[in-house]
Amino acid sequence: MFEKELMVVIANLIPTVEQIGGITLGLTMGINPITVLLISLIVNCLIFFPVYFGLKLFYDKYLYKIKILQRYVERVRKRGKPYIDKYGIFGLMIFRAFPSPFTGTYAASIFGWFLGLDWKKSFAAVFFGSIISLILIFLGYYGIYNILKIVIGF
Repeated sequence: MFEKELMVVIANLIPTVEQIGGITLGLTMGINPITVLLISLIVNCLIFFPVYFGLKLFYDKYLYKIKILQRYVERVRKRGKPYIDKYGIFGLMIFRAFPSPFTGTYAASIFGWFLGLDWKKSFAAVFFGSIISLILIFLGYYGIYNILKIVIGF
């Protein structure tokens, strides 16, 4: 009954595919566009929590004890601080909004943690970036789909 929707969820969970593949797959399979967009948004927002907090927990519990990693993370956060102060969550949101492999929720969650952003700010950037991304993907899909439909009767 929900096999198609489950496929959309699974596609959204694949790190390099995420929204691009999930939305395209769902629309191609004929699922209601609103359903596809909601599934994609919910799944991409839920991905944030295990990635951000899992990385935080893993670092605090294990990696922090490795001095070279501790210094590296502190150095990256120190170097990134002027950019975070200047662009804040807006910069992370734009990064997340760009629909391309390796700029999705996984990467934005990791960058948010790595740069020392508060989880609420990181989540807000992921949430709003995901909305922008799904709109761009949706419009791109229907633009290409309608052009193919007109030109070759697809």
